[in-house]
Amino acid sequence: MRKIAAHSPDELSAAEYYRQIFWSSAIDLPDDLEKLLDDVTLEIVDLPAGERAILSLQVPQGTLIVFDPVTHAAQFLEVSGEETSERQNLSVIFNRVQVPVDTVTLRPGPLRLALDNRTDGRVLPAVWVANAALDDLLTRRKSVLTATRLLTNQTFRDIYRTDTLAIGQRLKILSLTFLFSDLKDSTELYERVGDLTAFDLVNEHFRLLQEIIASERGAIVKTIGDAVMATFETPDRAIAAAIRMREAMSDLGAERQHQSLRLKMGIHEGSCLAVTLNGQQDYFGQTVNIASRVQGLAASRSIVVTESVVENAHARTLLEISGLKPTPRRVALTGIADKVSVYEIS
Repeated sequence: MRKIAAHSPDELSAAEYYRQIFWSSAIDLPDDLEKLLDDVTLEIVDLPAGERAILSLQVPQGTLIVFDPVTHAAQFLEVSGEETSERQNLSVIFNRVQVPVDTVTLRPGPLRLALDNRTDGRVLPAVWVANAALDDLLTRRKSVLTATRLLTNQTFRDIYRTDTLAIGQRLKILSLTFLFSDLKDSTELYERVGDLTAFDLVNEHFRLLQEIIASERGAIVKTIGDAVMATFETPDRAIAAAIRMREAMSDLGAERQHQSLRLKMGIHEGSCLAVTLNGQQDYFGQTVNIASRVQGLAASRSIVVTESVVENAHARTLLEISGLKPTPRRVALTGIADKVSVYEIS
């Protein structure tokens, strides 16, 4: 095994300890982390095992945090009120026992801070100022690979068609967006242009749809005749794919010197169950049923979405940028007791 600096944490500087040990890959850290830490730190101490340090500080108004990345101990200080000239005293002990700590109230002015390391290794206590720079640092989170993101990745589905879930195993997904598409009058297409040409057109339609869906971070679950069932992590990606798919069908028809292929699409978002059925990963639940039935409401070249889709903030922004205004209506869906609100994107 190759030796790296993090194998000797006691030899790391404070900034590198935060980078390599404490935050590791969780936060998108800047190259100049040491400078950024200086902007949020009043004082920092490299305190060996069993030793004690005394700091004399002039504490400003606001929230301060005495924090150690080794033991993860934190003491919050709320500094408020009139400034005092009398010295205030506070002692913080670092050990391996995690106990709840109440916020300490201080006044702006001099503070004598005693730091006591009772562990068998060094600690790196610092006094942080809770300011905008610290907020910016702590919100620089790196993306994480969620189960939903993995299961809606086309490449993953292509490689692991049957190995994701054991037979009989069910995975509850709290939020997933479903897109159903279908070619309108595909039977008439075969009659009009002949079996060979129509078959070629339909296959090209499937290729284009898969390419667009994958590029919008979605995945095709299955095809049923001329219909496609696809999943996306978020509603905005499904809408972006639907808009591109509609345009691609127009371009394909013009390119092949036939009338445009007319695609009907429906989109719905909600919870579902992921299962393995007929040797492939599939989804079940009311969300899937509604998405399928919403697609059935779509007219030629229209996209019908449910209220949960248009209420998504990123989806609304995408529609505004695209200059598309959904038209609302209330409809009855088979198997659903109450009428539901749907929106047509023409």
